Amino acid sequence: MALSKLERRSRIKRRIRKIISGTATKPRLSVYRSNKEIYAQLVDDVNGVTIASVSSRNIKANTKAEAALSVGKSIAEKATKAGIETVAFDRNGYLYHGRVKVLADAAREAGLKF
Repeated sequence: MALSKLERRSRIKRRIRKIISGTATKPRLSVYRSNKEIYAQLVDDVNGVTIASVSSRNIKANTKAEAALSVGKSIAEKATKAGIETVAFDRNGYLYHGRVKVLADAAREAGLKF
């Protein structure tokens, strides 16, 4: 029997999270993508703390890709203010394509290393 999209994504997510874990010096950059918005947060899994978070809910953009671009830039700015240069990218089970890729590229251009 074929898996639903949600089940497939959750399997991929579990497989990724076995390997990727965030620390205070190298937090996990977690991306969540809904149908309308995109969210990014820096997570320290050792202490169970969210260091910084950004969403496209309060960003005015014409397209979803533009919103992802601005979210990527602003999460990188918040990370550099917090003194973070490198992160572990967690695509959260989504394919590295489209809005997720745009967000990651924008964060790299703004100075994050991963």
